[in-house]
Amino acid sequence: MVSSLKSLSSAEQFKQFIELKDVIVKSDGHIILNIPHAVIPADRICACIGPNGAGKTTLLKLLDGLIKPDSGSITYSTSAIKSALVLHHTPMLKASTRVNIAIVRDVDSSISSSDIDMAMEQIGLSHLANSPAHKLSAGERQKLCLGRAILQKPNLVLLDEPTANLDPKTTEQVEQMIQQFKTQGSNVIFTSHQLAQVQRLAEYIVFIDQGEIKEKGPVGPFFSNPQTQAAIRYLHQELLAD
Repeated sequence: MVSSLKSLSSAEQFKQFIELKDVIVKSDGHIILNIPHAVIPADRICACIGPNGAGKTTLLKLLDGLIKPDSGSITYSTSAIKSALVLHHTPMLKASTRVNIAIVRDVDSSISSSDIDMAMEQIGLSHLANSPAHKLSAGERQKLCLGRAILQKPNLVLLDEPTANLDPKTTEQVEQMIQQFKTQGSNVIFTSHQLAQVQRLAEYIVFIDQGEIKEKGPVGPFFSNPQTQAAIRYLHQELLAD
């Protein structure tokens, strides 16, 4: 796999990466993703952006292994990549906040009660431990989901619209948690329509349009000098919307 990087510029020599080759994902006979070849960094905070329906969420599910491609391959530069996926709409059990966070013990029995207590304190939900999770606010639910991700001790966190429909204060808190993942050794790939947020958090951009990765690269050059008409059009439309 390392040899496949020789064709990339020196700016794209990633310590860890995910390589997609001839990837096709279909749904009801329609192509959702079509990626002939792409190398995506897994060693920094990466933002996946693009219009609604472009295939961003599908890409996250693919990278997590939640879904499999109809054809093609996805390989990792290291076998040690352990991912945690947090989707935008995650249903809650009709149980307490603590029970909902502790559900990750079903897949990792090594998680202790003290681990759960520490995670709840880290996400600021200790005072709601016994409250019904399905009655939590949108921001509290998102923190709960991030708490689950923390407990899985991933080195790659995949977040789908992590601050959608959240108020400014909660958005700031969630962004701080995303940055904490990075400082604690977990790298992040997240989707977002908030370009200001992308510029605050991300180091690298993957731009998807109509199921294809049209452009990717460091954040600064992407925003200052996009190379494709699709990216120019998207940035113009989003900036007008803001």
